[in-house]
Amino acid sequence: MKAVRFHEFGGDDVLRYEEVDRPAPAAGEVRVKVAGSAFNPADNGIRAGILPIPVSLPHTPGYDVAGTVDAIGDGVTGFVAGDAVIGFLPMTGVGSAAEYVIAPASVLVPAPTAVPLADAAALPSVGLTAWQALFDEAGLREGQRILIVGAGGTVGGYAVQLAKRAGAHVIATASPRSRQSVTAAGADEVFDHTSARLLDVVEEQVDVLLNLAPLEPEEFRALVGLVHSGGVVVSTTAWMPAPGDEERGVRGVVIYVRSDLDELAQLVSLVDRGELRVEVARRIPLSELPSVHEQAASGVLRGKVIAVPEAA
Repeated sequence: MKAVRFHEFGGDDVLRYEEVDRPAPAAGEVRVKVAGSAFNPADNGIRAGILPIPVSLPHTPGYDVAGTVDAIGDGVTGFVAGDAVIGFLPMTGVGSAAEYVIAPASVLVPAPTAVPLADAAALPSVGLTAWQALFDEAGLREGQRILIVGAGGTVGGYAVQLAKRAGAHVIATASPRSRQSVTAAGADEVFDHTSARLLDVVEEQVDVLLNLAPLEPEEFRALVGLVHSGGVVVSTTAWMPAPGDEERGVRGVVIYVRSDLDELAQLVSLVDRGELRVEVARRIPLSELPSVHEQAASGVLRGKVIAVPEAA
């Protein structure tokens, strides 16, 4: 089978589209014929060796997958060959940028039927990140106010939709390029972070601040003043802590996404009921995945990209 792999850490030029042996599932595992493998920014950091996620070389990137069950290991129940599934794969394991991937049965759920199977790979890790940030960490409730900084990205799109669906008043920041999509996702107020200072334009304090942008530490700390006493600051910026305010009881927490079958199944159900949109900017042949890594590293990549094996 074909796969994209790197044999050493480095730039996008270390990626190789090459022939590898088709893997066989062990006990508790299934083999998935990949329909789509989503690119995530962390793939760049893992490949470059700058994220503290230990992987064995050679390594196949990609931890979001959509496809069909192809073979089943001992002890696996609940799946049969041909089942359409999606999952958030262990980030330390062999990834989905291949024609076939081995996955623990414990991370897979039935795929949504309302979107093309390949596109469903855009849901698992980013949808779970948004869900866990809003509800597991922040405890967002109906009637609360939330400020989502960096809402124009893929996690932000899900976060805005989920927060609005939960009955929150959603304030978001986005560039002019992303304003329309953030508004369409349900944001009540959208500010252009390139031209407006949030401390000047957000007139009423919020209950939750969700940061999805690479803010400077001083700028991030200043935004805590926009949060009510007893509120929550949640951030995806794993390279720095989320600031809080102990005197006012404002808690700061960094979100580290985890696989959760119940939450992923709920996200799938929302997609199938038409209550959550899956946005995919474009599909590319798997062989072109190195070019996506290059675009991401240079800062020109926009939207969610799905790599599709040529045989899919």
